Amino acid sequence: MRERLLLGPVLIAALLGALALDEWLAGQKSPTWLAGMLGTALPAGMLVLPIMLGVGVLAARELARFLQSKSVAASSWVMALGPVCGLVAWAVALRIGGAGGTALLAASGFLVLVVAMLVHARRRSPEGALAATGAALLAFLYLGLAFGFLLAIRAEHSAWVLLWVLLVTKACDIGAYFTGKSIGRRKLILWLSPGKTWEGLGGGVLLSAVVGAAGLAALREWAGVDAPPWWLGAASGALFGLVGQAGDLAESMMKRDAGIKDSGSILPGFGGMLDVLDSPIFVAPVAYGALAALRAGGWMDAA
Repeated sequence: MRERLLLGPVLIAALLGALALDEWLAGQKSPTWLAGMLGTALPAGMLVLPIMLGVGVLAARELARFLQSKSVAASSWVMALGPVCGLVAWAVALRIGGAGGTALLAASGFLVLVVAMLVHARRRSPEGALAATGAALLAFLYLGLAFGFLLAIRAEHSAWVLLWVLLVTKACDIGAYFTGKSIGRRKLILWLSPGKTWEGLGGGVLLSAVVGAAGLAALREWAGVDAPPWWLGAASGALFGLVGQAGDLAESMMKRDAGIKDSGSILPGFGGMLDVLDSPIFVAPVAYGALAALRAGGWMDAA
């Protein structure tokens, strides 16, 4: 707990600083050597993308450890190729759009598949080829495509909207932890995550709803975002909280199968990178869809 309380504010401050810088960079004049590729103005997500690539690679290496513990021949660097190909393809697809962007995303997945098979072929044995290839595609889908929806949110909205999505999602983790510790009695899924309770889940979803409503008010007042009314923020917060907990449970299932308690130790008090990303990864596609629905309904404007 002490490590969480010390590191948590540092992580939040780093996130705030990174998104503030990304918001400032968007629209700034491109350096001459980048103008041909990026255009005359820097696009949104210039800082978000490299940060996501860094944490995606770290998470992929942790995922490789899960698989290696099950005797799957998962190469750490091939696993890291999954998020790199997926996120870079997302970034380029968002720039070019249309059928070309969709084809690029599909082609990046096929590239990961081919590379995984070629690397496994160096063993001069077909044994384990299916598992190794499937592992690489898992990293591509989980840490590339699903995680990449956060890039899509940033491309279409202010960096502060992305911050709202992330804070609402992690609020459920915080609310669930403290509520479960205080009044948790009835186990949620004993065979999967013995520490989680129904009371904790309720407290987490409630906090996400509160942060969702308050966050929209802050976006409206301080960030100049044309945000929907508070009740839609509360509903979105509750939805993101529930989906985020599903992501947490999905990672728990992988860890329990691998016989591993934490995905890593890179973040003292929190565990590994996957332990932090599990809920945002599941929420990202849902949040993108929810924001698109709000925009289509006239409740929210794009960036």
